[in-house]
Amino acid sequence: MSFPPYSAAEFRRRAMQQTLTLGDESWRDHGDSLLNPSVIPHLEGMHLRDAAVLIPVVDDGEEARVIFTQRTTTMRKHSGQVAFPGGAVDDEDADVEAAAMREAEEEISLDRRFVEPVGRLPQYKALSGFSITPVLAVVQPGFELIANPDEVEAVFDVPLSFLMDPRNHERGSGVWLGAERHYYRLPYEGRNIWGITAGIVRMIYERLYA
Repeated sequence: MSFPPYSAAEFRRRAMQQTLTLGDESWRDHGDSLLNPSVIPHLEGMHLRDAAVLIPVVDDGEEARVIFTQRTTTMRKHSGQVAFPGGAVDDEDADVEAAAMREAEEEISLDRRFVEPVGRLPQYKALSGFSITPVLAVVQPGFELIANPDEVEAVFDVPLSFLMDPRNHERGSGVWLGAERHYYRLPYEGRNIWGITAGIVRMIYERLYA
C-alpha cells in the first residue's frame, strides 16, 4: 500500500523500516556532525547525560504536521529557542520513549494515549552535555495542548513537507566555545528553527526522506 509522501502513515512506514543496532554510532554521519567534523573527537571524549525528545507528527490526512515548542526566555539552557518536547531521561523512566512522552505531557499536556512511538533516530551528541535520542511518533487527532508557562512560551506546528524539503535547510555559523560552529536553520512564519532542533530535523530528512 502506498501513502502520500508527507502523510503520517508514510512517515510511520519509513520510520519503522529503519534498523538501529545496539551501540549505533552513525550520529557521526548525519546533520551537524557533517558540518563540524572537528567537534566529533571532543564529543567522543565527553561524559554526556542521556536525554530524549519527542518528534510528534500529527496525523492530519495527506499533510502531516509536526509540533514544536518555543521555550521561555527564563529557561536556564536554550532559552527562547524553538525545540521539540523533551529533556533528561530520569531513573524512573522505563526507556527513552517513556521519557519523551513524559516530558511532552509535562511541557505541553500532550496525553500519551494519542501518541504512538514508531521509531528512534541515532543519538544527537550535543556540546551542551547531552546525548539526545529523538523518538519518532505519530499523534492521532483529538488531543488538547496546554503550554506549561514555566517552560514553554508557545506551541506551534509546521508541515512535514516543509521540514523535509532540503531547499528550506539553510546554513548559518557563529562562534561558540571559542570556535566557529556551523548549523542548520529553517525560518518558518517568523520563527527560527535552528541549532539542535534543526540538526535533528536534518537527521530525519537524511534518514527517512533523502
